[in-house]
Amino acid sequence: MTKRSASPHGTRRPEWAGRNYVLLTAATIVTSLGANGALIATTWAVFEAGGDAGDVGLVSMARFLPLVLFLLIGGAVADRMPRHRVMVAANTVNFVSQAVFAALVLSGTAELWQMMVLTGLCGAGQAFFNPAAEGMLMSSVTGEQASRAFAFYRMAMHGAGIGGAALGGALVAFVGAGWVLAIDAAAFAVAGALRAFLDVSGIPERKPGGGLLADLREGWQEFTGRPWLWSIVAQFSVVVALIGAVESVYGPLVARDELGGARPWGIALAGYGVGTVAGAILMTRWKPRRLLLVGTLGVFPIALPSAALAVPLPAVGLTAVMFVSGVAMEIFGVSWMTTMHQEIPEEKLSRVSAYDWFGSTALLPLSTALAGPAETAFGRTESLWGAAALMTLVTALVLLVPDVRNMTRRPHGLPAARGNGDGKGDGGTRGGGGAKGGGGGTDVDGGGALGAPVAAAGGPVGAGGPVAAAAEAVAVAPPPDVSAEAVATASAPDVSAEAVAVAPAPDVSADAEGAVRRNG
Repeated sequence: MTKRSASPHGTRRPEWAGRNYVLLTAATIVTSLGANGALIATTWAVFEAGGDAGDVGLVSMARFLPLVLFLLIGGAVADRMPRHRVMVAANTVNFVSQAVFAALVLSGTAELWQMMVLTGLCGAGQAFFNPAAEGMLMSSVTGEQASRAFAFYRMAMHGAGIGGAALGGALVAFVGAGWVLAIDAAAFAVAGALRAFLDVSGIPERKPGGGLLADLREGWQEFTGRPWLWSIVAQFSVVVALIGAVESVYGPLVARDELGGARPWGIALAGYGVGTVAGAILMTRWKPRRLLLVGTLGVFPIALPSAALAVPLPAVGLTAVMFVSGVAMEIFGVSWMTTMHQEIPEEKLSRVSAYDWFGSTALLPLSTALAGPAETAFGRTESLWGAAALMTLVTALVLLVPDVRNMTRRPHGLPAARGNGDGKGDGGTRGGGGAKGGGGGTDVDGGGALGAPVAAAGGPVGAGGPVAAAAEAVAVAPPPDVSAEAVATASAPDVSAEAVAVAPAPDVSADAEGAVRRNG
């Protein structure tokens, strides 16, 4: 366990705030500040180069596809090599790609294919970063205060995201997209330097395995052997996909046609960001006993924004609903991270996180591509009500899984029943703590399900799996007719540098472009 450490002034950090935890949190704050501005700057760089909504979609997809394709390999690599080295290498790739991107934009010579290649490199780097970062964060926290540590981490990340979105939008307006991209590159360099000082001496070295494919099979067995894990990831594959369509496509369109433009939508997104911070503060004090039951109940309010847009509620009502949704997402996110920390063996954290991320984001491209055709076929209002109903349905179905209802917080020091990964386990507990599929036992950085499955919560380097993915789906790229000043409020406050960026298909109007982000 990390010892309490005294500062030069005699004050002491909390027991859970060890050296690695402080370094990881500081690095995430830095990248969150840079990444939120970079999401805005990337969209504006495409527009300044003469691109349209379809071009923005191509650049966003160029980032997303490598992330999905390399996630599972990244998870296996992160469990074979020192995780901090994988993180630093990924940050270096992101630093170089963003620095070259910035130079091209500043020189006025950026072309579409160049932007696609560079964002693709950034996405590939994130595929290796995310699983390693989740495993590193989980390993940095021990003791009964783990949930409080995760809540503070997420609060710092979300707070930096809100500030980064506002600052990035303002800087795009006053100094241009190129300089904002350069700042993001510098943020990656600083974060990589901080992560280079992580101490992994206390993490047991993993015994040599049977190769990459064997590691992937072992991770798959670990993932499928826990019903609570794969059922919630399956739930968030639907929830995150629907959030991506609603927040990146329908939300901006409703704001334009019914609420008066981008500003009300930006304020609503800011309300979501404030809600995530409030939820994180709540979870520093509240330690629910039935982790997954409370977390899953917290997912139901996430369907409210879809319903509010279907009505549609006035801007004040929509902002209030988004605030409640943000609080609810954090309740799930912290509960998810705590469960992963408690149940998954340390040496398998990154591989399990990779399957979590992969499952939680797999349907995002499809959902954003089909949002436009769905509106044409069924109508916008009907599509929004359908999204709210489907999110509610899949969440209710997850409550039928006994382990989701019965998973409990274990007292510190009581090990989880370890299974062999085949789903049979060697004990577990039905109503007490271990998952029926074989228990696990140790610690994570993000969780898997958004900010959290980004959102769904759990996975990201900060948000986690489903949570992180869901939170990331809230990031919205402004339409080309919106002033750069309005961008400061129109971007999702919960987007991190390591998150997935997703834009709707080329046939979706510029007003409906979306982006998804993760923690860093």
